Amino acid sequence: MPGEQAFLLAGFFLLLTAAGWSIRYLWERDRPRDNHQYLNVEYLKGLNFLLNEQTDQAVDLFLRMVRVDDETIETHFALGSLFRRRGEVDRAIRIHQNIIARPGLPEEQRQQALYSLARDYMTAGLLDRAESLFLTLAEQSDYRNEALSYLARIYVQERDWQKAVDVGRQLEPRGGDETSRSVAHYHCELAEQAIERGDFSAARQFLRDAQSGRGRTTRGTLIRAELAERTDDRAMAYKLYWRVISENPDLIVEVLPRLHGMYASEDKLATLEKQLSDLVRKQPEIVQSLAYVAVLYPDLKSDVLQQCLSDYVQNEPTLADFIDVSRLEDGKIDSEALIKVKTGLAKLATKTPKYRCSECGFSSMSLLWHCPSCKSWETQRPANQVRFDSLVRGGRVDW
Repeated sequence: MPGEQAFLLAGFFLLLTAAGWSIRYLWERDRPRDNHQYLNVEYLKGLNFLLNEQTDQAVDLFLRMVRVDDETIETHFALGSLFRRRGEVDRAIRIHQNIIARPGLPEEQRQQALYSLARDYMTAGLLDRAESLFLTLAEQSDYRNEALSYLARIYVQERDWQKAVDVGRQLEPRGGDETSRSVAHYHCELAEQAIERGDFSAARQFLRDAQSGRGRTTRGTLIRAELAERTDDRAMAYKLYWRVISENPDLIVEVLPRLHGMYASEDKLATLEKQLSDLVRKQPEIVQSLAYVAVLYPDLKSDVLQQCLSDYVQNEPTLADFIDVSRLEDGKIDSEALIKVKTGLAKLATKTPKYRCSECGFSSMSLLWHCPSCKSWETQRPANQVRFDSLVRGGRVDW
């Protein structure tokens, strides 16, 4: 029996050709009847190929039958789009190249064909060819904004951040907040590259450009804090790191180890302990995140972190299914059981993703500002607990 996809494809071609066939019939009705009989036979032959799931033979037959003229050009565009969606990019390219090669092609259809061909090249990974066509369309055409959007995607993929900035700025007046956020991240990428080569002055300028007329990004604040730390502006670095925690508490997993290193280098860990105690008192919900920090970074010396871990272990109902929490001696933070739990959770944490995209769910072990899956910026969020329940099944764990 032919598959459902074959029936759908057959239906698509029937609908697609019916309109063109009807128009051609009215236009050619004075021509010899044998021509229409030939068309009937060929269409039936093509449909027979489709119903027998001989898609390649059917497509080749339809392409031979449909000439590129005023009545069938839309059929060719539809076929090209169908091939691209099905991953048959070579055929899509051939169709759109044939359209462009047609003499006397109206400018509107020429632009449509160029845009379709550029998308074919993009799908095929021929980025240089796609870029060339999109640049042509971006100069002056009805597809200018679409072309600029694809150019931005190409430059992001190639990590050519300056070109991405140039294109993004052209899109910003109509792109809204999402486009502005993307342009800010392009500047942040340039700032990070400048820091890597030791050009702190250029990095500062890129960060200023990132915020020029745009909303502040968490990433920009983090880079500014790192830059302040590397240039020994400790007061500014402290201020910016704590700002990140205040505005996005989930990122304490990312920020606290950096803060701890700064406080330790200045022998000010007592000050950090007080600030963490104040934070827990004002935001009790942050205990779980601090417990996660204690698991991920066992070398951080902090009584507050250890107490948060102890509280988390004793109050997490799922964890009680795997370990004997009664061995924890009334929350005594230096108990042997707690040390074993901490060690076990640390082992599990090394096997589970630490970040997850809030848009598409893509997971990673490190913080990625640009999601590789959905291509969104600044949508990854840190985990705030060890996902041990997905790793350990069927019984208690003796750590």
